[in-house]
Amino acid sequence: MSLLFSPLKLRSITLKNRIAMSPMCQYSAQGGQVTEWHLLHYPTRAVGGAGLIIVEATAVEARGVISPDDLGIWSDEHLPGLKELARRIKSAGAVPGIQIAHAGRKAGVLSPWKGGKPLHLWTPVAPSPLAFDEGWPVPQELDLAGLEEVRWAFQQGARRALLAGFEVLEIHMAHGYLLHSFLSPLTNHRTDRYGGSRENRMRFPLEVAEAVREVWPAELPLLVRVSAVDWAEGGWSLEDTLALAEALRQRGVDLLDCSSGGALPGVRIPLGPGYQVPFAAEVRKATGLATGAVGLITEPSQAEAVLQQGQAELVLLGRVLLREPYWPYRAGQALGHKTWPPQYERAF
Repeated sequence: MSLLFSPLKLRSITLKNRIAMSPMCQYSAQGGQVTEWHLLHYPTRAVGGAGLIIVEATAVEARGVISPDDLGIWSDEHLPGLKELARRIKSAGAVPGIQIAHAGRKAGVLSPWKGGKPLHLWTPVAPSPLAFDEGWPVPQELDLAGLEEVRWAFQQGARRALLAGFEVLEIHMAHGYLLHSFLSPLTNHRTDRYGGSRENRMRFPLEVAEAVREVWPAELPLLVRVSAVDWAEGGWSLEDTLALAEALRQRGVDLLDCSSGGALPGVRIPLGPGYQVPFAAEVRKATGLATGAVGLITEPSQAEAVLQQGQAELVLLGRVLLREPYWPYRAGQALGHKTWPPQYERAF
């Protein structure tokens, strides 16, 4: 029996299969608002057979957008569009999920096809006043009042996600964005209780997780995306991730979505099929926390093997679903599990 097409229960939510769409920025919003692009893009992947659709990094503060073309959840004005998006995803057959995020010192850049350069429209915030790269703005170090503002923003983002009808919530703690930059010693040079030791560097991300779990219902699953390693000497390590995973598990997090990198520019990452899967496997083995595997998983047999070998509970697909929205149906055919509707019978 194919494990890829077996259901996965997370608290009260049951996914029809173990295929999830990884959150990927679409750079198609206007003022943080959902547009027709989103209303077509995400439901198409739901119709395509994925069990869980996780909407892209959605900013909890206006100053926390990666680009001005990002989705936002910092205002009640965003709710109508997000409600319609969640409704369409669910009606198309998938569980609607959303990732809430704050870009920190990497905020405020042009969309990739516009060059990706920093816009210098506002001063970003970070744990320490360290620019991401040459030519990037030096961020403002968050003081205690600023930390409280961000913590509250994440909590309110979670509240709005619930009001919008999303049933799975993911907190973004990866890729060099704000919460990851607190974790990594390469980007956190603070000398107060939020810097220095690993325990101190974990403190603020864990406070955010606690604040989110307070308003996110006990019956609904909470996920966290992490960068398991920085791929840089002296940076965040897999050992650190194991400690974070255990702390998150104790705070009501249900699954760790294991990515990597992003803290520093120019880092060489050994890319290859499934290159990040071992991180998910190690977290699962060491802590018992459910994990999601990511990283150049493109073939049905590859995704099935991740599950059969006990490396993760969930497979998150990224660019392959951009190229091939109906990948799950092709996977079903390849694995002998025909789950597509009758109208697709001759297509595969």
